[in-house]
Amino acid sequence: MIVRTLDEVTGTERDVIADSGSWRSRRIILAKEGVGFSVHHTIMYAGTETTMWYANHIEAVYCLLGTGVLTDEETGQTYQIEPKTLYLLDGHERHTMRPTTDLHLMCVFNPPVTGREVHDEHGSYPLLHETAHEIGTVR
Repeated sequence: MIVRTLDEVTGTERDVIADSGSWRSRRIILAKEGVGFSVHHTIMYAGTETTMWYANHIEAVYCLLGTGVLTDEETGQTYQIEPKTLYLLDGHERHTMRPTTDLHLMCVFNPPVTGREVHDEHGSYPLLHETAHEIGTVR
């Protein structure tokens, strides 16, 4: 069993801040836990704009707090994101988030991220592999 608080992750290598300053992602569960997905608490900051394209991952995002506008760059369709709203990027859609207030989001990635990924020039994460066995974790 894994029990972990957000405070335990804050300020560690699991606490990732974008070079642009537009978001902060605290990665609570990573690939090395060996459970097949990763879980992140992400804050996207008001007044910023982030374009992403997870070509190698499926991402589910649940809004906990705040508001923003999500644009599907494939279709141009926009969606209002607010608390109790979930969006699923099940087709690897290129998308842009424009937070109108600070957005607090819970994100789940499959396959799981290792925590070492950074967005490339397309807004995508590379597909990195890491298993519990490779890092010596016993489950």
